[in-house]
Amino acid sequence: MNALIESTRFSVLDRSRTREGRPAAEALRDTVRLAQEAERLGYHRFWVSEHHGVPGVAGSAPTVLAAAVAAATRTIRVGTGGVMLPNHRPLVVAEQFGVLESLYPGRVDMGLGRSVGFTDGVRRALGRDKDDAEDFAAQLVELLGWFEGTSATGAHARPAEGLRVPPFVLAMGEGAGIAARAGLPMVIGDLRDREKMLRGIDRYRTDFRPSPWAPEPYVVISGAIAVAATEADARRLLLPEAWSMAHARTHGTFPPLPPAERVEAARMTAKERGYYETGLTGHLAGTADQVEDELETVLKETGAQEVLVTTSTYDREALLDSYRRLAGLLRA
Repeated sequence: MNALIESTRFSVLDRSRTREGRPAAEALRDTVRLAQEAERLGYHRFWVSEHHGVPGVAGSAPTVLAAAVAAATRTIRVGTGGVMLPNHRPLVVAEQFGVLESLYPGRVDMGLGRSVGFTDGVRRALGRDKDDAEDFAAQLVELLGWFEGTSATGAHARPAEGLRVPPFVLAMGEGAGIAARAGLPMVIGDLRDREKMLRGIDRYRTDFRPSPWAPEPYVVISGAIAVAATEADARRLLLPEAWSMAHARTHGTFPPLPPAERVEAARMTAKERGYYETGLTGHLAGTADQVEDELETVLKETGAQEVLVTTSTYDREALLDSYRRLAGLLRA
């Protein structure tokens, strides 16, 4: 047993990725089934995400999906990675998490991000614009105030007020500084840009101010981890997501995941190929022994207390096998 890995929590973020030729409803049911398997395998948390108007992602209502996950499981912590706070009124977010915590006490996490809509059309539909992300720090203070009963409006969030739902900040760009100043745990990725991630972690730890929510810094690193019988099989797990990312960068739409064999046979432009190859680099992928070595390195570099695994692929059985092999490594 690797002592460093043994002392680290491992959790799962599933984005309910749709697959070519299959309905979005299946992706949501797959997320619930994956949560049940993650619980059985001993993962610490299971989180779901928020995306609007994206063909490749079915998860548009994370607190609703988190409720379904919590209802289908018994012990694993359940939360969001995350609710995009600029898209919502903080009171409504507090109420939603208050309901979740009331129904599933002691199991709910509140992961919060600062992104605003994927396209101009989505932002218009939400009644938001890009500048709303700049208000994230103030929105965060307002949201936590609803739980603490300190809103200047004189109104009260029911049933949130008085409940303790652990908040996490998804750190992209300014997120690390915001998490530090608010005294909140931070989730930072991705593993592909290790230097940028380390800079964010250093800034977070340097600027951290203890708060009632977290007495000391707590770092969660996130990224794709693929484990298989061979290095080639593990790399193959990454192909559908890399292709979808390349397509999004070159065509402006994030599509459902294609089968790996179609990706292998695809003809790409030089620009698409460049994004695709970049999308395959930097992840932790390989046999159990190879991933163990890479995990030990990244945990030493970051000092992270937790790893949030975000792997997506077309082949659901191969994905489940990867999570099982990783869990076996954690228990080895």
